[in-house]
Amino acid sequence: MMRAIDKRNILILLFLLLLLAIVSILSIILGSENISLNRFFQILTGKGTGIEKNILYGIRIPRLMLALSIGASLSIAGVLLQAVFRNPLVEPYTTGISGGASFAVSLALVSGLTKIFGISALYLSAFTGAIFVISILYLLYQLKKIKNINTLLLTGIMMSFIFSSLIMLVMALSKVENTHSIIFWLMGSLEQSRIQTSLFTIIISIFLFLIVIYYFHELDALLLGEEAATQLGINVRNSQIKFFLVASILTACSVTISGIIGFVGLAIPIIMRKIIGTKHNYLLIASYLGGALFLSACDLISRTIIAPRELPVGVITGITGGIIFLWTLFKRDKS
Repeated sequence: MMRAIDKRNILILLFLLLLLAIVSILSIILGSENISLNRFFQILTGKGTGIEKNILYGIRIPRLMLALSIGASLSIAGVLLQAVFRNPLVEPYTTGISGGASFAVSLALVSGLTKIFGISALYLSAFTGAIFVISILYLLYQLKKIKNINTLLLTGIMMSFIFSSLIMLVMALSKVENTHSIIFWLMGSLEQSRIQTSLFTIIISIFLFLIVIYYFHELDALLLGEEAATQLGINVRNSQIKFFLVASILTACSVTISGIIGFVGLAIPIIMRKIIGTKHNYLLIASYLGGALFLSACDLISRTIIAPRELPVGVITGITGGIIFLWTLFKRDKS
């Protein structure tokens, strides 16, 4: 029985990998200027024009890399948080990290820092805001002002509400163009893809993924409850804070680069858990591939559905992800 389950899960992972490869190729060749598959291979061998090489290497490949890494990062963060809090409705943005990043970005836009220092000011502000929230939560947890993991979650949720109110205050007091910029950033976008940022996010996502996959047995134990995990020899408090920090770093990097792209960290882990089961050695891999697949597909849709104009990818993830999630949920309940 166990071997049959393992074989089934391996086939599912291979199928996800195949879909990811197909979507990746489509993301590279389709856009406002389509490139045929034959021409794509010619460009790879150095036979393309300067414009074609710029489209391929300067825009589409970095953007695809960014979509893959951010989708994977948010999905893995969701898996970790749902295991730590033993709650499938927890997602990366309920911890207050995105709220801190968004508030910092809104201040940077209103103060004019982005006009002086460019996009780097936006990245620095977002990362600073995210790290500020992570540091506050970690400090309170270590000082035992937050006595258990559920209180940590509630603290993060309350911080999200506070930052949301502060953002609305900034928007109410700022100029129309600044308000528009804040709203657009909050929608989430992959437009600012650069090869350096894409490589950075890929390296971070792979590195942290390899760390958590090594400790998959601790995640399995946490699902059993704190008492059962302790009996299995797990230091529950250390494991909880370790996985929380990893999820927080993944979320902070994603929000810094792309803004708020909702639904990925909530629904993809739930969908993959229904498809592949609760064992984290398979679930983590499936969620990594599923998150990368989902966001890259949504980004492809956002770039092509009304080309040459572009929709914020966060809008597409919310619509398509919600439909897929409800379909999976109702199909499971019916069966």
